[in-house]
Formats: sequence, structure tokens, C-alpha cells
Amino acid sequence: MKRWTLAVALVAGLGVTAASSTALAQESAKPAEKRPYSVDTTTIGTLLDDPEAAAILKRLIPTVYENDMFQTMGRPNTLRTAQQYESAVLTDEKMKEIQAELDKLPAKK
Repeated sequence: MKRWTLAVALVAGLGVTAASSTALAQESAKPAEKRPYSVDTTTIGTLLDDPEAAAILKRLIPTVYENDMFQTMGRPNTLRTAQQYESAVLTDEKMKEIQAELDKLPAKK
């Protein structure tokens, strides 16, 4: 009896797993819109290449934005990575402010 109960539980579990997998497949089949930019994951180069995002950086961190190193060698890094080099300007509060402004940008397709 215990084996039969265990078998029923396993089959029921597989049914839930299959249903979950189907739902995930349908979700991933939808056209994806990119999320807004992130100070943690988006490269500085990507932000600089988008005029709207670049304007935010220029407005909120003008001294960092105008720095040649930021504009060139900083491009493959994220703002979070650059924070260690510009900690006086890229404070946690400033990073939150930048993220809040980036979140206002429309999603990119």
C-alpha cells in the first residue's frame, strides 16, 4: 500500500512539474521586452550609447561623466563596478537616484 501511495504521489508530482514546465515555455515564447537599465548589470558603454540614459548620467554625475577614463576605459564596466573608483561621487544614495531615473526610461524592444 505504501508503494502504491508513493507511486501516486510521484505521478501527481510529475503532473505538476509538467504543467509548470508548460507554463514556463508559454511565458518564454512571448515577445520579450528588455527591462530598464540597471546600475548593477548594464555596462557604462550601453548607458553612454543611449542618449536618454547618457543625459541622466550627465545630469546626476557630471564630474564622472566628463572624465575621459569613464568615457573610454569605463565602458565595459557597470556603474556598480565604477563605484569603487569614484566612491566620493557614486555613493549608495547616488546609485539609488540614478537607478530611479533609469527605471523611468521606457522599455527597449
